[in-house]
Amino acid sequence: MKPLAYRIRPKSFDDIVGQDHLVGKKGVITKMLENKTLFSMILYGPAGCGKTSIASIIESYYPMSSFSFNASVDSKAKLKEIAESTKFYENTVCIIDEIHRMKKDVQDFLLPYLENGSLILVGLTTENPYRSINPAIRSRCHIYRMNEINKKDIILLLEKTIKDEKLKEMSPSILEYIAKASSCEIRSALNMLEIANMLDKEDLSLDNVKELIGKKAFQIDEEGEYYYDVTSAMIKSIRGSDPNAALHYLARLLQTEDLEFITRRLLCLTYEDIGFGNPNIGPRVYAACQAALSLGLPEARLPLGYIVVDLATSPKSNSTYLAINEAIADLDDLTSMKIPPHILNKELKSGKYEYKYPHDYENDYCHQQYLPDVLKDKIYYRPKDTSSYERAIKEYLDFLNKLEDKKRD
Repeated sequence: MKPLAYRIRPKSFDDIVGQDHLVGKKGVITKMLENKTLFSMILYGPAGCGKTSIASIIESYYPMSSFSFNASVDSKAKLKEIAESTKFYENTVCIIDEIHRMKKDVQDFLLPYLENGSLILVGLTTENPYRSINPAIRSRCHIYRMNEINKKDIILLLEKTIKDEKLKEMSPSILEYIAKASSCEIRSALNMLEIANMLDKEDLSLDNVKELIGKKAFQIDEEGEYYYDVTSAMIKSIRGSDPNAALHYLARLLQTEDLEFITRRLLCLTYEDIGFGNPNIGPRVYAACQAALSLGLPEARLPLGYIVVDLATSPKSNSTYLAINEAIADLDDLTSMKIPPHILNKELKSGKYEYKYPHDYENDYCHQQYLPDVLKDKIYYRPKDTSSYERAIKEYLDFLNKLEDKKRD
């Protein structure tokens, strides 16, 4: 017999939980299909939020010209076969699961088909596509984030499933426990419901369900909050230089056994909040994270505990974080940002422009404009005074500015 989660997989958008912004009556995907103008898209969000179900329903609208591809196991040859089918169908839909695992050359193969619209891509991923997918592919797709499913939605789904599938009645406390223990993942919740339904009616107590289901998936505190909240608390504790609180939240996070997520957040924190406050800590954090991933649990707690204390007690500086954010913001706000012609140096032979090679000058420095005209006086990086390293950077930049002032005089 097929699992419950498979048997009750949504057949229409009305059955999808928590994604009204995409497939509700006014949802963007609903409107696309109503108008018969489906565009390439990438759906991303946590596991068990309905990505595959939405893709399957989209596929049902194109029964003769839709194909499935799994980037983890399928070959480029299969993708070529799908691409060949575009010669015979006006609208060819290709649903690519785990698209973040697709190699760059395979992604590049799709570009001309997406460009001319002969192939409609529906990519599915749990990873942030802005980090994991080729920019050329992203620019040709609409990117939609899937909502996390909340506890209320899960409980309503469980109640509906019990009624529709004629399962044993369960108390509100049991349904709430399943919602929490599943971390509000639809698939996990339905699997747990199916297991709980194996108990005899007279044995359907909360304690027996807890024992049968086993360890909660992401139940990391008494309130049942998501692990993102605990992660945020750990990061803020490190940023606030409180090693004791940071270790407490790390301990709670370790209950999730999601080492990849924990290490990724620590690496991000290192360059956002520590930066030039302690420039030597980056390689240490990376080494500790790699050690944790290699060791696995329970031993991973040792390098992670060590590096969390190191981060929390380190001098802090977010100067480079602020600088790159400001530089990126200017890309959206400004136009006509041409690179100065003397920097491109394309007219060197005619003598029209002259790029000054810094190493030919005293102190390996010469003043010349590098930024586009519209930004020529812009300052992004402003050194902080929290560490000797960044104070040294400030002194060096001040020294260069004095050299400029002397030449101007």
